[in-house]
Amino acid sequence: MSAAVAISYTLMGGLYSVAYTDVIQLAFMFFGLWFCVPFILSSPFSANVTAATVTKLYQEPWLGKLKLEDAGRWIDELLLLATGGICYQAFHQRLLSTASDTHARITCYAGAVLCLILGIPSLIVGAVATSTDWNQTVFGLSSPYEQGQAGMILPIALQYLCPSFVSLVGIGALAAAVMSSADSALLSAASQLGRNIYKNIIYKRASEKSIVIMVKVSVLICGLMGAGLAMLSSSIHVFWILSADVLYSMMAAQVICVLFLPQRVNHYGACTGFVVGLLLRGLVGEHLSGLPTLLPLPWDRIQEDGHRFRLFPFRTAIMLISTGTILLTSYLAVYLSEKRQLKRMRDAETDLTKAHYLKPIRKDVEENDELTKEHSPVL
Repeated sequence: MSAAVAISYTLMGGLYSVAYTDVIQLAFMFFGLWFCVPFILSSPFSANVTAATVTKLYQEPWLGKLKLEDAGRWIDELLLLATGGICYQAFHQRLLSTASDTHARITCYAGAVLCLILGIPSLIVGAVATSTDWNQTVFGLSSPYEQGQAGMILPIALQYLCPSFVSLVGIGALAAAVMSSADSALLSAASQLGRNIYKNIIYKRASEKSIVIMVKVSVLICGLMGAGLAMLSSSIHVFWILSADVLYSMMAAQVICVLFLPQRVNHYGACTGFVVGLLLRGLVGEHLSGLPTLLPLPWDRIQEDGHRFRLFPFRTAIMLISTGTILLTSYLAVYLSEKRQLKRMRDAETDLTKAHYLKPIRKDVEENDELTKEHSPVL
């Protein structure tokens, strides 16, 4: 139902409908979660949250300790969360739709503050869940953590620790959060398929009307594919983790070089860096997606189920290696180009500037004007 609603209003209104519905969904999510917090804290099945911070009551204390051997993994995941988000196309889509640079900066700052505020209710719910005697609830004899459902603790706590009308509001707030992310992802993926693939690769002379049709078809296809994945998977959170992981490992280097080192990188370096990042990330493997581990890393810890627990910050290492590859290959391409030893690709739009730097892509309006001039009759 949520997928059908998100697909429908994204098809009808595009970025405008996504932006306006996001405001409503954000407000509902904010007030809905905070509305549930007092009822969660006053649950008769939960003990004192403060006491459960460092003392084992019904479960292990929810305030853990940071060990020195885990520092690499923590740094890796911290950098992933802090910088991996700048690689999302939906993020740049929102920023580029603002009226000015000032509005874009304010949007970023406001989003950072709201992320902290919106995370507080989830933190409180998690703390209460660890201090709850789940044997007294309808959920079951063992805790969600012991049943392997720790990733779903927020909806479980709302359902079993709150009155029915409160849990209904809380689940509605979670649905609003999911739909807010889903419609942005739909529009982002459809825009990339319509512009970057259909317009720039498949049919370069495509009209604006045909691009809009392709975007709408892409929204429908991506929405159906996403709904299918949601039905087949037990945790949608896994997909977000994997997407952030892949973007940070392979695309963060590209974004950093294009934004901050545009005069030192070129297309040859960008392509080589992407291939190196993709190869390394594939060799490291990922048990969440069933990708086997082919490249053992230092400090690996073998778990009871046979999977490797990574302590080495491999995502950051791959990102740094990709960045170095981009810079080195770009420099080598410029050197060979100046020595007249670099063969140019047989493409009509290839020129020597591609061996020297990455310039911004021309606007579609400029390209359409040039095409109009080329095909206009000569009087």
